Amino acid sequence: MTRQEIMEKTVSIVHDCVPETEDQRLEEDTVINTDTAIDSMGFTLIICRLEATFGVKIPDRQWQKLYTLGDVVSAIEKRLK
Repeated sequence: MTRQEIMEKTVSIVHDCVPETEDQRLEEDTVINTDTAIDSMGFTLIICRLEATFGVKIPDRQWQKLYTLGDVVSAIEKRLK
């Protein structure tokens, strides 16, 4: 799976989990909690959906280090290899 495919699926999941973001263009440098106003509960839902969709596990301690959408994509990409 390419990085672009991971990104597209991730954006789709973000929009599904937080419908308020549907009118926003989400890119690699989008800061999750400030640019999108996704709260911690929304972020937790997104990470859980991403883990289930991609069949990966992102350690809880790493969640705090995921600031941008690109960080999330990188975390998934790393675990798919």
